[in-house]
Amino acid sequence: MQIGLFFGSFNPIHTGHLIIANYMVDYTRLDEIWFVVSPQNPFKANDELLDEKERLHLLQLAVEKDIRFKVSDIEMNLPRPSYTYLTLEHLRKTFQQHEFTLIVGGDNYQEFHKWKEYKTILEHHYVNVYARIGIVEKPLLANHPKIKLFEVPLLNISSTYIRETIQAGKSIRYLVPEAVRIEIETRKFYI
Repeated sequence: MQIGLFFGSFNPIHTGHLIIANYMVDYTRLDEIWFVVSPQNPFKANDELLDEKERLHLLQLAVEKDIRFKVSDIEMNLPRPSYTYLTLEHLRKTFQQHEFTLIVGGDNYQEFHKWKEYKTILEHHYVNVYARIGIVEKPLLANHPKIKLFEVPLLNISSTYIRETIQAGKSIRYLVPEAVRIEIETRKFYI
């Protein structure tokens, strides 16, 4: 099976993430998308991260009715910080029946050559980049045969924007799936 791996903090998951995942299943060779919750991104500070188990739970609420989407806690059981190449190595050994493709945004595409062991990643995996093609500058790895760009309809929202909206006392309705909104408001996350 062709599995797309959508790594992220998902702090919280939002509608934009789901649109990207849906596009990747509908318009690429991927059969499923596995959302991989990153407990600690080596490029980000942890100061605003909701507990990893809570972020995992919100993700499960967001995708529970779509059989094409799965939620993975694999990085929660690996050494930290979470390096993608180690996670991929573990997945290849554990799920030998699957082929894994990374799903990354244009920002990560620009910086991909700075990722630890990025050459090893590209040796074993394809990378699907979601971006508006006209906006992405030509990165160092442009024209690499394992990297494919897709013009995905993107929403101009982010997890940071959602957290700021919550802290300002405004509604996040329609920015996140309804089950996620209810859970965030009930549990008073990000206040």
